Amino acid sequence: MRKKLGCLHAHHSNIEYIEQAFQNIENVELVHFVDSGLIQQISKGTEGLAFKVKEQLEWMESCDMDAILITCTNYIAVLEEELLELSIPIIKIDEPYFETICEEKQPQTILFTNPETIEGTMNRLQQYAEQNGKSIDVVTKVIDNTFELIMQGKKEAYNNAIIQTFHDIAREQRRISVAQLSMVEAAQQFEKESASTITHPLKSLVKFVMRLIEK
Repeated sequence: MRKKLGCLHAHHSNIEYIEQAFQNIENVELVHFVDSGLIQQISKGTEGLAFKVKEQLEWMESCDMDAILITCTNYIAVLEEELLELSIPIIKIDEPYFETICEEKQPQTILFTNPETIEGTMNRLQQYAEQNGKSIDVVTKVIDNTFELIMQGKKEAYNNAIIQTFHDIAREQRRISVAQLSMVEAAQQFEKESASTITHPLKSLVKFVMRLIEK
C-alpha cells in the first residue's frame, strides 16, 4: 500500500528537489503544500508563528497524510513540539543532514544564501550534537545578495553564484556543505564538474524518511 507523504514547503521551487529524491520510490505518493507567507512574517519576528505552523500541519494531517516532511528550516525553527497533537510522524529535513554533519571528523563550512535561516539551523544543529554526544567543528558563511535571485525565479543565476563560491573556498581544508534545499542543485552540479563532495540535505533523506514511515 502506497504511503502519502505531505511535504510542507516555504517556496514552490523546493518541490522539484523532493520529487527528484523520491523519483524511484514507488510506494510513496508525494503531496505538496506551499506556504510562502511564513518567510515574509519571520523577517518581522517569530512571535505567534508556531501556532500558524501548527494549524498548517493539522490541516495537512486532515488530508489523510501518513507522514509530513517539513522542508523549510524556518518552519522547523519556529515549530513548538509541545503544541502538536498529531498522530502521524513529523519529519524535519535537517535531521538526516545533522546526522551526517555530526559523523564528519573534518572541520566544516556550512553555506547559506538566506541569512534568516542561520540562527535557527545552527541552534538546532548544536542541540542535535549535544543530544547525541557529538563534538563538531563548523563555521557558517553567507553567500551575500543571492537568495533574492531564487525568490525572483532566477534559478540559473542563483546556482551560478553558489557554484562560484564553491570554487572560491574549495582550496580550504574544510568539508563544505549547504544547509538549504534550494542550494542542492548547485551542489550536485559542482560535484559532477569537480569530483568534489558537497554535503546537502537530500543525500540521506530518503532512507531516513522510509525508516520512519514504514514502521
